[in-house]
Amino acid sequence: MSEHKPEWPEPGDLVIATIESVMDYGAYANLDEYGKRGFLHISEISSARIRKIRDYVREKQKMVLKVLRVNVGKGHIDLSLRRVTKRERIEKIKAWKKDRKAEVLLHAVAEKVGLSKDEVYEKAGVILEERYGLYEGFEKAIKDGPEALTKLDIPEDIAQAFAQIAEERIKIKMVKVRGTFEVRCPKPNGVKCVQNAFIDAKKAQKARDAKVEFSVIAAPRYSMEVLADNWKRAEDVLEKVGQTVVANITKAGGKGSFKREK
Repeated sequence: MSEHKPEWPEPGDLVIATIESVMDYGAYANLDEYGKRGFLHISEISSARIRKIRDYVREKQKMVLKVLRVNVGKGHIDLSLRRVTKRERIEKIKAWKKDRKAEVLLHAVAEKVGLSKDEVYEKAGVILEERYGLYEGFEKAIKDGPEALTKLDIPEDIAQAFAQIAEERIKIKMVKVRGTFEVRCPKPNGVKCVQNAFIDAKKAQKARDAKVEFSVIAAPRYSMEVLADNWKRAEDVLEKVGQTVVANITKAGGKGSFKREK
């Protein structure tokens, strides 16, 4: 959280800054996360020759800059734009947006449990920041429920509030993978055997961070779709559930095979 950052940035840090004023020789910028002002010299704006500085920086423009030097005694911070890579800029903006959203979510949790934001941060935010990151802590509460937070000694009422607020306000992007089955059971109750093989496999997949759905293509062919928040998790669940269905139908006296769809 920005309010719990160190008072001064360190050389090499990436910062979100708002351009305050532009002169012929550089620009002054306010560091949004620190409440400090830094200077961006014209030589640190671009590697190319600059004819018009305002073609590169303008007043009130928000940008990602790199800290070059910090002089706490004089209150000086030297900044660079040209040393920030495209990837660094994208990652910093993404992290900054998450931090801002985490602040808003934490305030909502505080209102829900009747505590100040600082109190909620002391009881839960510090723990989550150290373990996962604050915003990632909210995502964890969605995926694994409030129990994931109470295991970290976060009070139950706050953990419940984290999970509720997260579910209401965070939409986790999901990825989808599919696979197909061929299953047969020659016994008189063959249809029931097949149904149970799928039902039991789905019940065995208890994790909240993945969703499993089965559908009929045309017996004996069936399909499975897995939704999860990342490819690795989706693939793991697809393979595990696929193996479980085949094992269940084999145990019941039938035959089965599973193949991931490309």
